[in-house]
Amino acid sequence: MPELPEVEVVKRSLERKIRNKIIKNVKIIDGNLRYKVNKKKAFKLIGKKIIKITRRSKFLIFRTNSKLFMLVHLGMTGKFFFQNKSHKKFKTSFYYQIDKKDHNYDKIIFNFQNKKKLIYNDVRKFGFVKFFIKKNYSNISHIKKLGPEPLEKQFNYTYFKKNISGRNKNIKNILMDQKFVSGLGNIYVNEVLFASGVKPTRAVVKLNDFEIRDIIKNIKKILKKAITFGGSTIKDFSSENGKKGVFQQHFKVYDRKGEKCSNIDCNDTVLRTFISNRSSFFCKNCQK
Repeated sequence: MPELPEVEVVKRSLERKIRNKIIKNVKIIDGNLRYKVNKKKAFKLIGKKIIKITRRSKFLIFRTNSKLFMLVHLGMTGKFFFQNKSHKKFKTSFYYQIDKKDHNYDKIIFNFQNKKKLIYNDVRKFGFVKFFIKKNYSNISHIKKLGPEPLEKQFNYTYFKKNISGRNKNIKNILMDQKFVSGLGNIYVNEVLFASGVKPTRAVVKLNDFEIRDIIKNIKKILKKAITFGGSTIKDFSSENGKKGVFQQHFKVYDRKGEKCSNIDCNDTVLRTFISNRSSFFCKNCQK
């Protein structure tokens, strides 16, 4: 599933491709996504200009020159392709590859000038595309209960300390709670806790001040690094050299069960456990 860095890269890529473009037509091939696509509202995008694309947590917000905007969540397998007038497809992020069978899962096509297209593709159909009026933004159920963005100043030691008080949860579940902090997913939480030397099953109330500060620092550091590794290749998504984001090559613990711990002075191996039905990877020697 694309997490915050991947969605951020999609946002930046889409900004480069379709900002200030006018939607000439909308074709809904299959509107049966997580929520059924409202065709009537979708067709109201016709003639509208995309003036900005923003991100909130793992949501993409397409803002137009009208009161209407589009909210997109990529779910497990949602992705965007950009297609030029020669019908060649290009990626908008690095977490997937282009496959010749992709067209079987195209769900919505947005047509722009010069025969250019933006294609929403979703194999498992867990993503969604919704439409809202600008004045209703703050009341959208998907948005209004989200915690602060992890890269914002509001997500700091004071906020963290205050909002874990009296909570009987482990640190893994706290960081995965979108009401506590928005946008973190399983991959990056595993990486953050390893970098912080904190076992994912540790009760959050048992964290000391140094560990809290270290977790916050590593959240910001690792997310920025992931965006940089993916974002640094944005210009190459439209080329033919197949370059892609490489942060997955820098995983220290995620999906490394049975492998030697990546800390040089540790001879232990990475273990896997399940927390709330999600795989959690850790080193029992380096994480306490």
